[in-house]
Amino acid sequence: MKFFIDTANLDEIKEANDLGILDGVTTNPSLMAKVGIKGKDAVMNHYKTICEMVDGDISAEVVTTEFKTIIEEGKKLAAIHKNIVVKVPMIPDGVKAIKWFTDNGIRTNCTLIFSAGQAMLAAKAGAAYVSPFIGRIDDSGWDGLELIQQISHIFQVQGFESEILAASIRSSLHIIKCAEAGADVCTCPLESIIGLTKHPLTDIGLAKFVADAKKFA
Repeated sequence: MKFFIDTANLDEIKEANDLGILDGVTTNPSLMAKVGIKGKDAVMNHYKTICEMVDGDISAEVVTTEFKTIIEEGKKLAAIHKNIVVKVPMIPDGVKAIKWFTDNGIRTNCTLIFSAGQAMLAAKAGAAYVSPFIGRIDDSGWDGLELIQQISHIFQVQGFESEILAASIRSSLHIIKCAEAGADVCTCPLESIIGLTKHPLTDIGLAKFVADAKKFA
């Protein structure tokens, strides 16, 4: 499973990249605003900086909802760097845009997916990634991990090539469960990635090793 970090914070991206396990980055307008990035030029420059930091797919989201404007915006985003994947919302005009992008050699990530039917449409249109938001699904009283399993099964049966990108991750356990459920990619906050390194028995064992090593000093 690939590891993406879900942030626009350059310090967090660097820290995750320094671990040596980072495969890409996802962002959205909310994450951009969170780090104070405002204005189209600033956003485009920020995407360029991220692409220069990480050698992997960088999802850059369109902020329009009509076919024509999605295409115009997506072309500009794709021109920033070869690793840009245009992030398109799961709406009818978004599906049409994904098909257009696919036919014109631009990779896409279909975002805001909450059902297997939506994932199938995105995959049929040629999306490189489909992004089910499992945390938000859990918040609504449904089971996000069950959706990952369902999409994974359908894609295997039907031969869809889109990768399942589990989004809206809330914990380190979510990451593990997504791997078990068949997600191809998990995009996570830095805290959840770092959380995978932690275990109380590791702390206990390390403390004992350090204490025993001091006896030979």
